[in-house]
Amino acid sequence: MIVLIVKLRVRPGTEEECKGYMRAMEKETRKEPGCLMYVAHQAADDPTQLALYEQYKDQAALEAHRAAPYFKDYVETRMGKLVVSRDRMLCGPIS
Repeated sequence: MIVLIVKLRVRPGTEEECKGYMRAMEKETRKEPGCLMYVAHQAADDPTQLALYEQYKDQAALEAHRAAPYFKDYVETRMGKLVVSRDRMLCGPIS
């Protein structure tokens, strides 16, 4: 299993639009056979900070997710215009 944690900061005033895109991504991604969990979050103290917690069966499942047509549409095209900064952390289990 691998985990991807993505932290986003969006332009003020675009939070609701971005959350709508994140909800659509949740719906599509959860249908992927290699997706174990995909949950969007919003910071309690700053509405411009959003995060995704993603679990996949393996690296191939993550790559399949990134290759999905809706990924490019939502993440790169739609959300891309709203995001000010993005940090990613790819994790594996501690043995």
